[in-house]
Amino acid sequence: MPSIDIQYPRTDFPADLECHPLLVVDFAKVKAGDEQEIDQLYNACTNLGFFYLQNHGIEDLTEPMFDMGRATFSLPEEELLPFEQGDSGMSAGYKAAGSNNVDARGNLDTIQFINVAKDDALAYPQVRQRTYPQTVNDRIQTVTGFVRASDDVLQTLMAVLEPRIGLPAGTLAALHKEGNLSGSESRVILKSAPGDKGYRPEGVDENGDPAAAIGAHTDFGSFSMLHGRGCGGLQVLPPGSSKWQHIRPLPGHAVCNVGDTLAVYSGNIFKSNIHRVIPPPPPQDQDERWSLVYFIRPAYDNPLTPLSDKSEIIRKHAEQDAAMQALPKGETAGSWFQRRIKLQRAKNRTGPETWAQSRGTEHAPAVA
Repeated sequence: MPSIDIQYPRTDFPADLECHPLLVVDFAKVKAGDEQEIDQLYNACTNLGFFYLQNHGIEDLTEPMFDMGRATFSLPEEELLPFEQGDSGMSAGYKAAGSNNVDARGNLDTIQFINVAKDDALAYPQVRQRTYPQTVNDRIQTVTGFVRASDDVLQTLMAVLEPRIGLPAGTLAALHKEGNLSGSESRVILKSAPGDKGYRPEGVDENGDPAAAIGAHTDFGSFSMLHGRGCGGLQVLPPGSSKWQHIRPLPGHAVCNVGDTLAVYSGNIFKSNIHRVIPPPPPQDQDERWSLVYFIRPAYDNPLTPLSDKSEIIRKHAEQDAAMQALPKGETAGSWFQRRIKLQRAKNRTGPETWAQSRGTEHAPAVA
């Protein structure tokens, strides 16, 4: 399949822009059992919850995924709409720019993306969750290779963290077992450049500034791994701070972060931190912004509760953690995930309360 031209940012990320520093974790060393590197990973996960990951071995798999995204987003709207993710809480499929809210004011997002469920990628041609545009089917080996490699990396990270929180080996792997329906998925994201097909301008926030392209949120699953193409826009809100801070894109480094379900399973030892995507800083705001993410999420039917019965460390931490004590009873990984997907959809909005109901482990007034 010939490569489709994808525009890199014509301009560099500003060298003098203040950014939040992230720890760098070397995956090759983690996989080899280097205890010092695993300490670095543990420190990242128990503080900000974000870190750079290098030497993960996925670099060569990212560009073909961007090719798939470009081919898909080039389709006419009438060919994409049958594969739209819809308003019922399904994540897999296509999402057009302007389909989701990004804040309590009802501002709309400015990105389009194509999500391919891990279940569908690994079972193809069997359909486990939904069907996809032909541009995805034609490149299913590309998608499957990326999903498999990404899942292996994130499963490895979870496995080496288990002893640090007192979990028996294989506990987290059992919650993310292949074959059990889950929200795990790949996502190719495009924020179109001004004037291009699919471009949508930002709304206006309560301060009169441009609203976010993707609203402030914590991630729904266990781990996320983001591959950028040199364009900025990702920001984090460090714990205890009210100031959003940029994350500098680094060539050859993925940005990984802990999500809600891993935070809950650990009794909030691991931190699922708030982040958002805003228009890239000038002059990159005139470029198209591409990103690629893999989300690993537990099987839908797993209860979403701290694993206190499997770890005394987790039990003690969860008992003293207000956020864990405030978790809704009877929640599963699937109901948590599907509620958040459904209630951020613009068509499901009834007022500011809908945005609040779509939130996860966020508790900071600054993101309300």
